[in-house]
Amino acid sequence: MEEQLVALLAAGERAAFHGRPLAGVDPLEQAVALATGGGRTTEAGMAGWLLGVCFTAGGRYGAALDVLEPLTALGERAEPEARLVGALAGAARAAVHRQLGRHEEAQGMDRTALGWTDGTGEAGFDASLGLAADAIGLGDPAAAGEALARCTDMSEEHAEWWRQRVRLGWVQAELALLEERPEDAITLLEPSVALAERSGAPRHVAKGLLFLGVAQVQAGALEQSTGTLRRAAMLAESLGARPLVWPARAVLGTLLAEDDATASATSLEAARRSARAISEDLPHSLRAAWLDRPDVAALLAG
Repeated sequence: MEEQLVALLAAGERAAFHGRPLAGVDPLEQAVALATGGGRTTEAGMAGWLLGVCFTAGGRYGAALDVLEPLTALGERAEPEARLVGALAGAARAAVHRQLGRHEEAQGMDRTALGWTDGTGEAGFDASLGLAADAIGLGDPAAAGEALARCTDMSEEHAEWWRQRVRLGWVQAELALLEERPEDAITLLEPSVALAERSGAPRHVAKGLLFLGVAQVQAGALEQSTGTLRRAAMLAESLGARPLVWPARAVLGTLLAEDDATASATSLEAARRSARAISEDLPHSLRAAWLDRPDVAALLAG
């Protein structure tokens, strides 16, 4: 059982961070079942967290919440391993709600997750970075800056943290864009994309390119942004990463509207298909939040 469980977890982690996220669903569901049946609570929890990451990255938000919500209860337990799983799951759950535009709800979840940590380690980082992103979504740059400062300190202590350092660059860039500093955002994103490429993390490359393309638009580099966004969209599509496909295709379609109406319409329709597919996996109670998100509503109304 031990070797099989290790192999299943490794396959799931590769899919989550280095391949097609939804390819990790089957091995991770097997890992959850195997670990649960063998009384391996920590391994079952870590497999469940990775499963939630895979579902989220593929745009299956409803399935992700079904997996992650029960795991957050582990954060209330005394055992450090259980609290770690609960904190990771709590931060991942907050990320789903943030994608739905529910920033206040996500902020509460990230605060709870951070409370289950000592403020350090990967779980502490994930929750702190989530709080920074929540603050940006709520238009609070001061709070975002404070959280990012904590994350920067943590990342400097862990040179091996490629995933955390890549994501830190994204949120730092988001803050720069909120403060109308697109050139600073570009400066932050270029090394973040390069690190994701060196780490063999195509989904992280695609997301970094999406942010970079948006920053280039805000900076007025429209021709350059078109190429960046096209690359982001094509890479996201090859991975089945719908949460990246729809915004990349939507912005690209808007940019192409005047010069290439056919390509624009094709790109916008691809964006709509991805946004609708995401809505179909959501429970009724959350589907309205997704469809009412201003950018999604504008896209689907077009």
